[in-house]
Amino acid sequence: MNYYNETSQNYNELHGEEQIRKAKLILNEISKKKTKGLLLDIGGGTGISTEIFSENYDCILIDPSERLIEQAPPQIVKILGEAEELPFSDNKFDIIISITALHHTDLSQATKEIKRVSKQGTLIAISFLKKSPKIKEFRELFNNNFKSREIEEDKDIIFFNF
Repeated sequence: MNYYNETSQNYNELHGEEQIRKAKLILNEISKKKTKGLLLDIGGGTGISTEIFSENYDCILIDPSERLIEQAPPQIVKILGEAEELPFSDNKFDIIISITALHHTDLSQATKEIKRVSKQGTLIAISFLKKSPKIKEFRELFNNNFKSREIEEDKDIIFFNF
C-alpha cells in the first residue's frame, strides 16, 4: 500500500504547517506576475496548500494517493494520477506548482510532462527536499529546461522559472 494512503488521516497534522508556509511563499511570488489563471498542483495530496491558491486561481490537484485527495476541499478539482503521465492536453496550464512531491517521481519524465502541459509563459514553482538524493539531478533538469532561480526554505529549495 502507498505510504501516503497509510498516513492520509494524519497528513495535515504531520506536514500541514510546513506545506502552508511553502505555499504562501510561492503564492507571494506568483501573484506578483499572474493574478488569475488555471493552476495545476502536482502531488497536491490533501489540498491543504492548493486551497491557498484557490482564492485567486482555478485549481486542479493531481496526486497518486486516493486517500489523500479524498480529503481535498470541494472547490478544488481532484484527479488521481501521476506526474509522469499527466492526463491533460498540451499547453493547458498558466501556473504549475509542486510542493515537496517530485522527489517521489521519475524526474526526467515528470519534467517532460510539465513542459508539455505548460503554456508559453507558464509560471512554474517547485519545492524540492534539500536532503533528497535526487536534488542534484532535479537542479540540472530544471536549469536545462526552464529559466531558473532558487529560494532556500527551511527543508526545501524552491525552484522558479521566473
